[in-house]
Amino acid sequence: MPVSASIPADDSPDVFLSVRDINKRFGAFTALDQVSLQVKQGEMVCLLGPSGCGKTTLLRTIAGLERQDSGSIHAGGRDISRLPPQARDYGILFQSYALFPNLSVAQNVAYGLNTKRLNRVQIQQRVTAMLDMVGLAGSEHKFPGQLSGGQQQRVALARALAPSPSLLLLDEPLSALDAQVREHLQFEIRRLQRSFNITTLMVTHDQEEAMAMSDRIAVMQAGRIEQCGTPDQIYRHPATPFVADFIGQSNWLPFQRMANNSVDIGGLSLQVEYAPNASGRLFCRPEAINLLPAADADNRVEARITDQIYLGNRYRITLALEQLPGLSLMADTVCEVRDQLPQMASQTLWIALPRHALQVFA
Repeated sequence: MPVSASIPADDSPDVFLSVRDINKRFGAFTALDQVSLQVKQGEMVCLLGPSGCGKTTLLRTIAGLERQDSGSIHAGGRDISRLPPQARDYGILFQSYALFPNLSVAQNVAYGLNTKRLNRVQIQQRVTAMLDMVGLAGSEHKFPGQLSGGQQQRVALARALAPSPSLLLLDEPLSALDAQVREHLQFEIRRLQRSFNITTLMVTHDQEEAMAMSDRIAVMQAGRIEQCGTPDQIYRHPATPFVADFIGQSNWLPFQRMANNSVDIGGLSLQVEYAPNASGRLFCRPEAINLLPAADADNRVEARITDQIYLGNRYRITLALEQLPGLSLMADTVCEVRDQLPQMASQTLWIALPRHALQVFA
């Protein structure tokens, strides 16, 4: 039975950021509903969810840019629930970069250092080191308007990291960039985050970005955290139907309960690892479907290919189930396997739905 990944206890010595029972309303709209989250020292956690789920509101509340109606926020052992933003010791990186167009690159990076009581030489050394770290050495005297979008984002990241904050907050920092630059900066941000060992919370609506960058993902919906776990846990063992449907691609089949860990789908009996005492829906990932099963494989079903999409390194195939008119499945397979399958839509083939890959939601 799926279980949401465990969250570190508030009193665990490795927990740096602890958000406890946060509530936030805007008029009649509940933006955050009893949200609790713990982030370990040096960990990178992504807040992932659809628009309006509350992820940006949670980030802004932690930053002090919004005030929670109730609940508490602790960072590094300090209660920062009611502190102003400037007293919370974090660096923040926005989607819009928020660079000062009339200041040079060096002056932008140095902006957050002016309150650190550093002398002129120390500030210059820190700026030089940060620009070198983000790959912009020699750009000190340029202005933001002379840089590409990716370079501007690097400057904004250097500015956020320059004061050595204990917490880094990222609000969809890569969504305005093209795919190639975004992928490169994903790697760079993750590299810098690890090298600084800085606790990081990032908001994103991009599943691949969250999977690639985070230690854990907190999936949000309607102001609540539906599940928090590693990318592997979130993808392979979703705790709720929403998480299963929101993350990646999914297949759903309605079933009736049967005996001996089997479920009935329109007269077709399938073996599963766990079956509740109620009807519900059966879930599996497209890549879990076996298109060339052995003759003695569990849950063999006759199917017919009705459509296919070439995705470069794999095919996405739509299958009509011969025993279940009106129901179809989506299967992902490598090109070598696709070459061995029937080419004609009128031809049928055997597929298998491995019982370990079938998850039941009552």
